[in-house]
Amino acid sequence: MVLARTLVLQLLLVPALTFLSFSSSKVRNFRILHVDFPKITFAKGFHGYCNGLMSVVRGYSYDKHCPWIHYVLHAPWNQISKNCKNPDSFCEDFSEYCTISQDAFFLTTCTRRVISEPPTTCQYNETTSTQRVYLLCNKKFNGEPIYIVGLLEK
Repeated sequence: MVLARTLVLQLLLVPALTFLSFSSSKVRNFRILHVDFPKITFAKGFHGYCNGLMSVVRGYSYDKHCPWIHYVLHAPWNQISKNCKNPDSFCEDFSEYCTISQDAFFLTTCTRRVISEPPTTCQYNETTSTQRVYLLCNKKFNGEPIYIVGLLEK
């Protein structure tokens, strides 16, 4: 009887904990890679905010290629995360819930400069703006952001 209960718990609990761990790692990665509040200043050797930031982004990613574009929000976490409490819809292209932020956020957009750079020499241009963003959320109710899909045109 004890063995049967242990087996049932393992079959139900392990997948649930694995899912929760995976989901929380997406949120943690979002906070590390897409939220910088207050905005930090990189050393002069990085030649600008985006070059410093993108070296951090590439250090955290499994794929060391140079991303074409990267968005960073400069707002407190509670202002950002409240947008995923009740997402508007399900985005089938991403298989995640998604929403447009209620508020416009101060943000930095890092855009890659040159097409044919080797992975170790990626250079980025920096653009700052205040805009609403398209967010992916990890669940339908009381979710948290896991990715920035893009910006809402002004």
